[in-house]
Amino acid sequence: MPSPVLLKPSDYRRMPWKNGLGETIEIAVFPPDAGIGDFDWRISMATVATDGPFSLFPEIERTLSVLSGDGLTLHRADGTKQELVVDSTPYAFPADEQVSATLVDSAITDLNVMTRRGRFDHGVERLHLDGSVAMPARENPVIVFCLTGQASLGEGAGSIALGTGESLLFGDAMPSSILTGHGIFFIIEIIASRSA
Repeated sequence: MPSPVLLKPSDYRRMPWKNGLGETIEIAVFPPDAGIGDFDWRISMATVATDGPFSLFPEIERTLSVLSGDGLTLHRADGTKQELVVDSTPYAFPADEQVSATLVDSAITDLNVMTRRGRFDHGVERLHLDGSVAMPARENPVIVFCLTGQASLGEGAGSIALGTGESLLFGDAMPSSILTGHGIFFIIEIIASRSA
């Protein structure tokens, strides 16, 4: 099984939002050379500094998590609202639905996980780590993103250290392991659709 790739903040790509109203920091994308309109999956962070609409991504499913700041309220096309703060469960919604956001107070930073409908799906888990937790094997690409703190994945000489802002990318599958440390982590699994 190929070794995981450690991604540091200096490896991430910065680019303007699709709607031109902000900047995105792209952590990982597939295919690796994909642009903003033709990716199959994409993981990124963005700062939302003003109220306004989200970019539209046709045929894309999105999960949003607030990483820092006082939070925001999402206004869905059907009139429903969803409040998100740093402790909220990651929130999934279609990225081709017209959604706008209003900030609770000052700017926030968010994490976006997006997959192309009919080709991939995804799961996002927010983990508050203080000690050790078993990481079950997964037969799909997995990204472990360290928002704050530090940890090691694995035991002994084969363990891999992970610090604030860094990510571990398992491109094909992740073996069972132990994650030990403290901080806030996001476990992101990319799942091939059965119809793909």
